[in-house]
Amino acid sequence: MRTFRTEVENPVVEQDIIALEAKIREFQGGNLDEEKFRSLRLARGIYGQRQPGVQMIRIKLPYGKVSSQQLRKICDVSEEYSTGRLHITTRQDIQIHYVDINRTPELWAQLEQDDITIREACGNTVRNVTASETAGIDVKEPFDVSPYAHALFQYFLRNPISQEMGRKFKVSFSASDDDTGLSYMHDLGFIAKIENGVRGFKVLLGGGLGSQPRHADVIYSFLPTDKIIPLMEGVVRVFDRYGERKSRAKARMKFLIKDIGLDGFKQLLEEEQLAIPVKTYEIDADAYPKVNIAENDAPEVTIQDQKAFEKWKSTNLVPQKQQGYVAIGVKVLLGDFYIDKARQLADLVEKYAAGEIRLSLRQNILIPYVKESLVPFFYQELEKLGFAEVGYNTALDITACPGTDTCNLGIASSTGIADELERVIKAEYPHYIDNPDVVIKISGCMNACGQHNMANIGFQGMSVRTKDKLVAPALQVLLGGGNLGDGNGRFADKVIKIPSKRGPESLRLILNDYDANGNGKPFVDYYEEKGQMYFYDFLKPLSDVDNLTASDFIDWGTSEKYEQAIGIGECAGVVIDLIATLLFDSEEKIETAKLNLEEEKWAASIYHSYSSMVNTAKALLTAENTKVNTHISIIKDFDELFVASGKFKLEQGFEKMVLQLNQNAPTEAFAKAYLKDAEEFLTSVEAYRKLELTNA
Repeated sequence: MRTFRTEVENPVVEQDIIALEAKIREFQGGNLDEEKFRSLRLARGIYGQRQPGVQMIRIKLPYGKVSSQQLRKICDVSEEYSTGRLHITTRQDIQIHYVDINRTPELWAQLEQDDITIREACGNTVRNVTASETAGIDVKEPFDVSPYAHALFQYFLRNPISQEMGRKFKVSFSASDDDTGLSYMHDLGFIAKIENGVRGFKVLLGGGLGSQPRHADVIYSFLPTDKIIPLMEGVVRVFDRYGERKSRAKARMKFLIKDIGLDGFKQLLEEEQLAIPVKTYEIDADAYPKVNIAENDAPEVTIQDQKAFEKWKSTNLVPQKQQGYVAIGVKVLLGDFYIDKARQLADLVEKYAAGEIRLSLRQNILIPYVKESLVPFFYQELEKLGFAEVGYNTALDITACPGTDTCNLGIASSTGIADELERVIKAEYPHYIDNPDVVIKISGCMNACGQHNMANIGFQGMSVRTKDKLVAPALQVLLGGGNLGDGNGRFADKVIKIPSKRGPESLRLILNDYDANGNGKPFVDYYEEKGQMYFYDFLKPLSDVDNLTASDFIDWGTSEKYEQAIGIGECAGVVIDLIATLLFDSEEKIETAKLNLEEEKWAASIYHSYSSMVNTAKALLTAENTKVNTHISIIKDFDELFVASGKFKLEQGFEKMVLQLNQNAPTEAFAKAYLKDAEEFLTSVEAYRKLELTNA
């Protein structure tokens, strides 16, 4: 391991990687609690697969921007540590699979050589910051949101306030009122606006998908750009303290907003203002790296099939606000492409465009800054790579998560059915190949990684049981969702559940009816007019499970009989004293707080001290079998069960001591005093625990 450590120039990153390697050894030696290790590796982009003994690595690529050099580095890593397949996610990340966990530290180190991270790509952290893939070139944008998305990504990476939240936190930026960043389904969504010559954002809060989708609320109709990071810091602090932690199903921001209301959340946000270290945070958009467009001459080309070329141009060229340039959309089937083609693509855009690509929310690739005169040349070169398929961002462009291919939570195949639906559209509904209105999305389970419940036509992987108790793969058909623009959206209705093998027939029935009765309306309006029961009635015959054949028990993309298998466990560690583990974790947080003090990072030190105190209290409450669902409940319950009862002596109540956090500005003096409180509290609890065990 020593060889790769010395190649990482950033000492913070190097220490991160060294710590990961140490924790892997600690876990494998039976000295680290499984749940604690799971939390740690997830926050470093390492995710267990459906297949035991191997990991999926999620590579975090802010707003989907990837340079040619970075793409080559990702290819190198995939070739050495994975299978050579790259998977684009609906959050503009790249995932690689079948990685040996023991090799993840060196994999990470190699990525960091080209400023690529896996840190906080998974886990209960601020996930990848997404944005419109057209940011910077969008003909409708008031300004480029990229510098603001990048600044926010940098500010929250490794930020102590967002390392151990109850659940993940998702952020998006939209370039224009078209809201292609889908702000309405994010924890925080930002839509670019200009008011009186000032740049800012419309801000939405508390959206989400999953089994219970929620439309985000508008918290600001306009917020200047220098306020977005202080706002998010306050939002994350409130979510960290008041958000659910025990029940994962209720631990997202949307449930906290639902429980306390938007006004209640705003009140808690106001109470945090003193503790936030920055009241304004200027983002220098002019300092953002300038585009460097290649000036190489391309060879003259002769297009052999002019009709195919014109069709491709009609669906795959994206207008660009910079005169003389267009962007080219590359439709990537199911988001999967391979390193041989990826390397050639990296070379192509470096030599003849701007040396970058953008990954899209629909799992595609956008190549910006292509000279209009070079479009025929690019078409020919992309055709050689298999990247010139028509239908970018149209009905043919189906989004799907990995489903049962690799995901632990997959119930039914999403990629297999997506393949088949695309075949049906090509063969039977060619007029939908260039129809951008109909959006089809598929998820392998209710968690909605394929965003099925915001699609016009969505499918969710499920299972169905016959009277004979046989289990077949199934699909929930959802209809009527869509992005309405400017922070408004509609979530799809669950219409009916059908066996998976009848998915193509359900699509035929839906498209046939839309062709006959849509009357030129957008699909969302057509669905709204007809209503849920209209579709239920004509799809109902497909739901009959009394007449299933043998093929119905074999899922798409496989030849084996279907077996429902959800959440295959990862390697189990030995039983460890959870209380001792929590207390040891508190000690580590205090050491980090001390280090932050030395670095004069007062706010960071204060938050680590806070986390230590809450974690220490959690240890004793856990020993008493008390629920530890939220930070605020831990704080209040410790006072009630230990301080008020006289079991544990504190000069001031625990709540009063801990919540000094938001009663004081983050100064050096307070950071030192607060750290002292945390140290003394931990020492007292350890003594209490030792005495308790002695007398047991």
